[in-house]
Amino acid sequence: MVKAKRSLSQNFLKDKNICKKIIKNTTINDKIVLEIGPGYGFLTDFIIEKNPRKLILVEKDFNLIKHLNTKYKNNNNVEIICLDILNFNLSRFNDLIIISNLPYNLSTKIILYLFNYHKNLSEMILMVQKEVALKFNYNLPKMNKYKFLTKIVSTYNISFEVSPKVFIPQPKVKSSVVKFKLNHNKSNLKKANDFSNKIFKNMRKKIKNNLRLNSNNHLLNMRVNQLSIKELLEIYNFF
Repeated sequence: MVKAKRSLSQNFLKDKNICKKIIKNTTINDKIVLEIGPGYGFLTDFIIEKNPRKLILVEKDFNLIKHLNTKYKNNNNVEIICLDILNFNLSRFNDLIIISNLPYNLSTKIILYLFNYHKNLSEMILMVQKEVALKFNYNLPKMNKYKFLTKIVSTYNISFEVSPKVFIPQPKVKSSVVKFKLNHNKSNLKKANDFSNKIFKNMRKKIKNNLRLNSNNHLLNMRVNQLSIKELLEIYNFF
């Protein structure tokens, strides 16, 4: 058995019921699915049971790749790729479903990277640290750039919380399974990133001092963390 590597933030899922609950968040049958960091393939087996048209496993740990190659050598529907997901170009896909127990130290970075492919993805069902799940939840007060970008590219919800006890080794934090249902609209992510970088640059300043807009909207006299997501989008429409 390959020992979990702290450097890769590896915590292997071991609970069958949690795997089943994760899978229930989407429809896998005859779809193309990509799993990030499958580890030993524990969750992978539950994905395969739901008959995906194709399952792509992206794993950067070479020792785990050897295990996965042996485990799934007779399954023609499984493609195994040894690569960091942050270096994987997803632009060739359409309606791809991503499922993953993300490494906690990289989960935010990976999610923001995947947002770049919102037109190529259908859904993302991800296990993340509870704190990260809340950071992306645009229905909560105190806006940040993560909530804003999530709203621009997706519909988001937190499905359920997960105890540390279902992992080997046990993390010191609680986890949440979240779902991003990506939209395929013509959202300009470059523009959204530019807007968020400017408006969240100095949270203490009034918005009118962070943005130079030709508008008399009263919201410009507020600070960004005082806004709801609806109000923030109203300002974004002037940008």
